[in-house]
Amino acid sequence: MKVKVFRVKGVFERNGKKEKFTKEYRALKEEHVRELVYSEIGSKHRVLRSKIWIESIEEIKPEEAEDPIVRRLSGL
Repeated sequence: MKVKVFRVKGVFERNGKKEKFTKEYRALKEEHVRELVYSEIGSKHRVLRSKIWIESIEEIKPEEAEDPIVRRLSGL
């Protein structure tokens, strides 16, 4: 299996305010990315999974990644 790069866009609610987010991850499957989003946002922002709404998960080329860590791990 080959590792792919995914871009995730969504919204989470904290203290009654909705905040947008865009994250990039490297993973094998879309399901893995979904779990990473819930885990990372939940732990960093103390938000329940029910308060995180993922709007889109799209596979992108490694060259399109904006996150420098994802680019470095992809060999760019």
